[in-house]
Amino acid sequence: MTGTTSRRLKGNLPAETTSFVGRRGEVAKAERLLSTARLVTLTGVAGVGKTRLALRVAAQLHERFPDGVWLIELAALTDDKLLPHAIADVLGIQDRSTRPLLDTLSDHLTDKRLLLVLDNCEHLADACAMLVDRFLRAASELRVLATNRHTLRVAGEHLLAVAPLPMPDLTQAKSLPTRYAAVRLFGERAAAALPGFRVDACNRDTVARICRRLDGVPLAIELAAVRVRALSVDQILRRLDDYLEFLAEGSRIAVPRLRTLRATIDWSFTLCSVEEQDMWVRASGFIGGFDLDAAEAVCSGAGIPAEAVLDLVACLVDKSILTRDSSGTRVRYRMLEPIRQYGQERLASSGRRMTVQARHRDHYGRLAEQAARAWLGPDEVERYAQLQREHANLRAALRFCLTEPGEERAGLEITTTLWLYWFLSGSHTEGRYWLDRALESNPEPSPARAKALWLNGEIAVIQADIAAGLPMVEECRHVAQRLGDEVALAHATRITGVATFFQNDIPGGVGLLEDALTRLHRLSGAGLWVALFQLAVMTAVLGEPERTIDLGEECLTLSHPRAHLSRLWALWTLAIGRWLAGDREGANRLVRDALCVNQPFTDRWGLAHSIEMLSWIAAAEGHYERAARLLGAADLLWRSTGVLPSTLRHLAPSHHQCEQQTRQSLGNKTFTVAFRAGSRLTTDEAIAYALEPQRS
Repeated sequence: MTGTTSRRLKGNLPAETTSFVGRRGEVAKAERLLSTARLVTLTGVAGVGKTRLALRVAAQLHERFPDGVWLIELAALTDDKLLPHAIADVLGIQDRSTRPLLDTLSDHLTDKRLLLVLDNCEHLADACAMLVDRFLRAASELRVLATNRHTLRVAGEHLLAVAPLPMPDLTQAKSLPTRYAAVRLFGERAAAALPGFRVDACNRDTVARICRRLDGVPLAIELAAVRVRALSVDQILRRLDDYLEFLAEGSRIAVPRLRTLRATIDWSFTLCSVEEQDMWVRASGFIGGFDLDAAEAVCSGAGIPAEAVLDLVACLVDKSILTRDSSGTRVRYRMLEPIRQYGQERLASSGRRMTVQARHRDHYGRLAEQAARAWLGPDEVERYAQLQREHANLRAALRFCLTEPGEERAGLEITTTLWLYWFLSGSHTEGRYWLDRALESNPEPSPARAKALWLNGEIAVIQADIAAGLPMVEECRHVAQRLGDEVALAHATRITGVATFFQNDIPGGVGLLEDALTRLHRLSGAGLWVALFQLAVMTAVLGEPERTIDLGEECLTLSHPRAHLSRLWALWTLAIGRWLAGDREGANRLVRDALCVNQPFTDRWGLAHSIEMLSWIAAAEGHYERAARLLGAADLLWRSTGVLPSTLRHLAPSHHQCEQQTRQSLGNKTFTVAFRAGSRLTTDEAIAYALEPQRS
């Protein structure tokens, strides 16, 4: 590689949007624990600051973990069966094989020095414990920092109890309240809400009393502090006293900390206008955040005009009910989990739960439809990225449809509408999970069931689970014939052809694909492009590069110049055709174009294919050290998908030839050094290296 550059820290930790107050002792202790212990769990009541402390500790330790610090947010996950998928999403692992995803994840982590931050484990505690135990046994350099109300009960776990922030003892007259973290937190958050506010000699005793009244619980203090916009600190204290004493009336014991937080959230709710309360309750239905378009679609109506949503969202941000994230191209909003859960309870008791959840389902169903229509067009990448951002909300919509009586048909429609997303995102196993549930809930023959059958069958076949896939394709054929569904019949023929190809009958597979292609040419749509691509791969294996090139050209013609996802595969298809035809220069140019197209969204499956081919070209032109490095970089990407090139018929011959030729030319020792150097590259570094000019 050229030059020396500092390595960019890997991971997905969010930037801090507010100051971090206090907790020096806890941060230092957690850092010390993680230097020796492999699992540290931060425990404490809701709102005490476990998540914020975990993120600060993780950020402080980032440089110790060359393979990254990765935050797994679990509050949005309600099904423990999807826990491995949530982790795979964050780590960029794509489950394209039938191998259990836990095995793929364990293998990926085996030689990694990284820190996993598992946040909000309580509702998935058993599944988290099993998964953490499995990972720690598989990866000796792995560290896990978890947040949970209680211990995970995993061998080797070290606990760090997160207490409320220190508060001044009001019985000591000479105490300086501003020395205490609770008071400083109130002061900083109040100043953010009301510029110019400061804790001074006139108000510090009152602020200290507020903090003690709230038991030093950070979230409760923050919710109270933002009220300085409308109330003096004396008014805040008086209203809190009245409210908490009302709650504790009839009890001889003080309100426990958890009830204090609940009471503070409840108090914040009562101080909101009726419209703000409605907005809070309706927005609690979002999982993992939402944007303004989603808020207008889901939360408007019945007293909230669509044009009022923006102002109401802004009001809830001002009151710290919503947090604002502007790190992406679109601003997103989210609720801290205790606040969201409170909203969910209010929603359940309001009688409007079904209405809000149905609007949520309809909105995300429309997003899925828009993404499906955008395939091959100029908005293809933008719509795909939108689905990635909304994955948690899509899961919530599907869960609602497939658990709520009477909503099953909508679940079937949404699951099948996402068919290209399941493939492109590498979420094969999750796609099958939802399709299995949707098919079970919708046994009657229908076009939607026929589509679900061929889609589920295709995912199974692509994962080499042909025994499970073909029966579904056959059932699809029967349903389609009964309904006269020509589209489903064409897809059933196409997928049978793919299965036939995988079963070593290449001419038979080609014949079936040609039949399907004839049908799909009459019908057009995304299925035509898919059939062209699959037939191109088969003709490459048959040794018909000219036909592969022709099919690749047709794929490229169907793709808009800005349809980068479909375009990268069309370019790659052309590249392998040129490679097989002996045109290394043409193959090199095309595969580099594919790599450049892929770069913005780093599809690992596509990257692996492109870097793999560049290694072949390097070896063929005598650049053996470069070839070995590229093989190493590609190997890391392949392993993250659960598939190796040696198992792929269209890649295996060239892969074996490249590896053998490179190893023989360099010798085992030099080859291994270069290969390992390539495997240590980050994705961005691998792309940059692959795109470097190949010196003659």
